[in-house]
Order: sequence, then structure tokens, then C-alpha cells
Amino acid sequence: MRTDQSSLPNRDEGIYPWLVVAMLWFVCLLNYADRQAIFSVFSVLKEEFRMSDFQLGVIAGCFMWAYAVFGPIAGWITDFVSRSRVVVAALCFWSIVTGATAYAHNYGTLLLLRTLGGLGEAFYFPAAMSLIAAYHGQATRSRAMAVHQSSVYVGTIVGGSLSAYVAERFGWRPGFQALGAAGILLALGLLVALRDPAPPPVVVPRKAPVLNLIQDMFDLFRIKAVMVMIAVFAGANFVAVVVLVWMPTFLLRKFNMHLGVAGFNSTVYIQVASVVGVVAGGFLADFARGKSKGGRQLVQAIGLLGGVPFLFFTGHTVIVSVLVVSMTGFGLFKGLYDANIWASLYDFVPIEQRGLATGLMNSLGWLGAGFAPIAVALASAHYSLGVCISMTAAVYLVLVMPMGMLALHRSRAQIAPSVRLPA
Repeated sequence: MRTDQSSLPNRDEGIYPWLVVAMLWFVCLLNYADRQAIFSVFSVLKEEFRMSDFQLGVIAGCFMWAYAVFGPIAGWITDFVSRSRVVVAALCFWSIVTGATAYAHNYGTLLLLRTLGGLGEAFYFPAAMSLIAAYHGQATRSRAMAVHQSSVYVGTIVGGSLSAYVAERFGWRPGFQALGAAGILLALGLLVALRDPAPPPVVVPRKAPVLNLIQDMFDLFRIKAVMVMIAVFAGANFVAVVVLVWMPTFLLRKFNMHLGVAGFNSTVYIQVASVVGVVAGGFLADFARGKSKGGRQLVQAIGLLGGVPFLFFTGHTVIVSVLVVSMTGFGLFKGLYDANIWASLYDFVPIEQRGLATGLMNSLGWLGAGFAPIAVALASAHYSLGVCISMTAAVYLVLVMPMGMLALHRSRAQIAPSVRLPA
């Protein structure tokens, strides 16, 4: 049994709660750099290992399937053990796997290493989000999580650009060695600097572990708002995966960019705009939450709706300037949605189930998204990559309705007394 400190008065005061966010920011940067790096060298891997687009899609998918399968287990474990130690252990594991990728010499080894990478990274978000929530209450939670979320986009740029740049000059392997080494060095520093909140004087009672994992999951499934948010998250992830995985290849094929240029341009406009969007979304959501209980969900709905036209034109246009504007606009509105993924979830989830809820949402959200790269690979045999990317705008449009209805319902309804919400 692990005690929870998130709503109790002995939470660490002063600057340390924000130092926690800063430390986790760099961990999350590597989390996304490591997973993005391989997509920018797909064209190189395809030639070296003589792979089809379908096989490349499977390489992308196996990471997400492992991530999904182990997500609930990782989150459930996080609810009972030291979250800071889980973060460090996960960072060490996936960094070793990333470094080992540089020594893969066949398709099967690549599949195995990508699968192990998904397993390791599955433990990060449940532990990190729960740890941030333990240090930040309702007044600062969206901002803290939004700042943390910005590292996702910076990491995507670093991973995509670095791996493509290095691959053009030195081959694709040294980039993975560098990312793996950086993760190990960071983990050593966090062993000393990162800690959980001080133990509280009051213990939140928990049921016996192992016997109640399924019951705890069913408890979450009974919260309708959680199910809506998971469904929307799955759809948004499907779109994000299509863009992350295939955008470098799309720019290579349609706009005839060089590998390094495509790796940079496929990430920088979307991800820099997402940094702006996620920070703005965090501040806007904390303000909106002060005015209405559905404020965070409303900001997410706006993000989804605003991204629709930009997604369409990203895949449709043949003009580079329009492409840049479209990718930037999509990134900006994607950031508004992303800023509140976990803060919105914690509006509905009991304190003692945050880790499991995060793991479960991550799992189901990425399970379907794992098929996105394969679906696009198969569809691109009949349609262009541009058409496939444009069609994802329809997914965003469908997601607006349930998220908007959830925001409206929460604004009007009282919180159910049976659900113990965090401070």
C-alpha cells in the first residue's frame, strides 16, 4: 500500500514542485526523442533491410501495442510504489533499448527492440503524471502538466531532426547511441534529485493489491466521463500517429526534400506551434476551470475543432508556404487539446487511482493508434500519403461532439458524491 499526498497540507512548498516539473520535462523529452528518431530514418531502414511500407508500419505499431498492453499494469504498480523510482527505472530501461537499436542488423531484432521500448516507456507517464498531480493542486495543475507536455514536442523535434541529420552524415546508428547515452546520464542525476512528496500524517486506505486490479479497472469504467475521454484520446492519438510516423516520408515523396530537411521540417513547425498551444492551453484551462467545472474539457474541444481545416490542407496542398501554415495551425490547436489530457482526466478520477487511470487511458488510447501506421501503409497503395493525411481531419471533426458535450454536461452537473476528487 502506498499513501497519497496530493490533497494534503504537507505537500512540499516553494520551488521544488516546479523543479519536479523541470526534471520530468527532460525525461519526457528523451521519451519522445527516442520514439520519434526511427521515423525520420524509415527511408534508410527500408533500403538497408529491404522492407516494405507495411513492414515499416509494423515496426511503428509494435512499439504502441507493447505500450498499450503494459499501460494498465504500469499504472496500477505506480499506485503502490515510489513514483520517482519508477521514472528513473523506466528511463534507464528504454535508454538501454534505444542504444541497443544501433546494433540491430535484421528486421526481427528491430521489432524486438521497438517492442521492448514500448514496454519501458509505458511506465513513464502514469508515474510522472501522478507525481506532478501530487505536487500541484487544482490552482496550478493544468499549467504544470502543460509545461511538462511541451517537452513532448521539443523531444519530437530533437529525435526527428537529430536522427535524420546524423544519418545523412554518419549513418543512422550513431544517433541512437547518443540518445541512449543521454538517457543513462540523466537517470544517474535523477537518482539523487528526484523524490516523492513527504509522507502525510493521514493514510489513504487501499484495498489489497493483486486481487483488486480488475475491480479497480471496472470502477474506472463505470465513470462515463472517463470512457468518453479515453475514446476521444484514442481518436486524437490515431491522428497524431499518422502525422508523426508518415510526415517525414510524405515530405520526401511529395516535396522531394532531402532526408535531413524532411526530418526537420516534418517536426519543427508542428511541434514548435504545439509548445505555444500547450502553454496557452494550460493557462487558459486553469482560468476556464475557475469559471466553470467543464473549462478544461471545453478547451480540449476547441483544440480539436480548430485543428480540422489545418489537417486537411496539410495533406492536400502542393504549395510549400501553405503546407507550413497548415502544419503550424494544426500544431497550435493540437497543443490546446494536449495541454489538458491528464488534468481533465483527474477532474473525474479518485486520488488513489490516478496511476491506474493514466495507464489505462494510455493503453486504450495507444492500442488503436498502433494500427494507424499500418492502415496508412495499406491505404497508400491506392491513395497518396497526402490524401491519407487529409482524411484524418474527419477523425478530429467526429471527436469534437463528445468532448463538447462532456464540457457542457460537467458545467451543468454537480460532481457525483461517490467519486472522491483531488484538491
